[in-house]
Amino acid sequence: MAAPARWSHVWVGAETGALKGVNLQKRQATNYTGGGALSRGEGVCALCWGDPAETEVLVGCLDRSVKLFSTEKGKFTESRLCPGGDGAFCGLAAHGSTLITCVESGLLKAWRDDAAENLELQAGSGLCRMCQDPARPHRLATGGKENALKIWDLQCPEEPVFRAKNVRNDWLDLRVPVWDRDLQFLPASDKVVTCTAHRQVRLYDPSSPQRRPVLEVTFGESPLTALSLAPGASSVVVGSARGEVAIIDLRQGRVLKCLKGFAGGVRGLQCHPSLPLVASCGLDRFLRIHDLGDKRLRHKVYLKSRLNCLLLSTDQDWEEAPAAPAEVKEEEEGDALWDSMETVPTPEPEGGRGKRAKKRKNSGP
Repeated sequence: MAAPARWSHVWVGAETGALKGVNLQKRQATNYTGGGALSRGEGVCALCWGDPAETEVLVGCLDRSVKLFSTEKGKFTESRLCPGGDGAFCGLAAHGSTLITCVESGLLKAWRDDAAENLELQAGSGLCRMCQDPARPHRLATGGKENALKIWDLQCPEEPVFRAKNVRNDWLDLRVPVWDRDLQFLPASDKVVTCTAHRQVRLYDPSSPQRRPVLEVTFGESPLTALSLAPGASSVVVGSARGEVAIIDLRQGRVLKCLKGFAGGVRGLQCHPSLPLVASCGLDRFLRIHDLGDKRLRHKVYLKSRLNCLLLSTDQDWEEAPAAPAEVKEEEEGDALWDSMETVPTPEPEGGRGKRAKKRKNSGP
């Protein structure tokens, strides 16, 4: 299995505990978790790379275990239990040999080789997401339900280096509820973009004097569940619980375009760092790859299980993507088959016209 694992473009985690690698050029998906080992109690809830070379995938499961999958060997090589706190993982990260985990109850922990050097901090209850700054791996951001954005520095973990402030009351002078569902650092910047369960996309700038968002955009009619920065970091792709996906401009604060073809809630989004491509997965069991330029659906792969998260491999060759997804091709072939068939007319019953005509004549005045 080493060769298929090494050439997978996308890694996907499912509710059943399966880790699947998808080769888009071959249109092939491989389940690297044995069928006997599948369990909803071990459902995959977080994925991240374990090394800069992208040869190790860290898989966070509902039973609070973190498994190490080697793409070179095509199998799981290590597993460790990460107890403490309550709830599922809401984020995983790696910093050198240090594993960083965060759970819904707010316990953020750095697991080092020496257990005596492990670091713990409390980020507040109701967490929905923890993410790492790629440029400064020791910086982390957290946010959740009634738990506004906080930025932490593991080098001085006593207090967050930035604590967001809620927006002003609405036009009825009522407090606006806080519920950050996903967030991400902007590259080469202190800024953080978030999406909320109340349909807002917000941009925070810790270097500015204010702690409130410097930009806010409202999109859709349902909670936003996932986001990912597009290449260039001037726009962000957001997905909702109803399958609405849009590209939002972070400079002008407006919706640029919407992506089509979704049939269920979106749980995972990730943009390619250099190509205009975005991968998405969710409750409808499909992995989709869209082109951010022309909004075209490039790939669509059915993976049999409800999907929670995904991870892109940036080292693979993405340029030789097919012009249309496999399902569209199958539909075209089916239309050609029906067009080539001979049309057989339906025979008219004997005496049918005469009886109808006679009936019309008898029913006249």
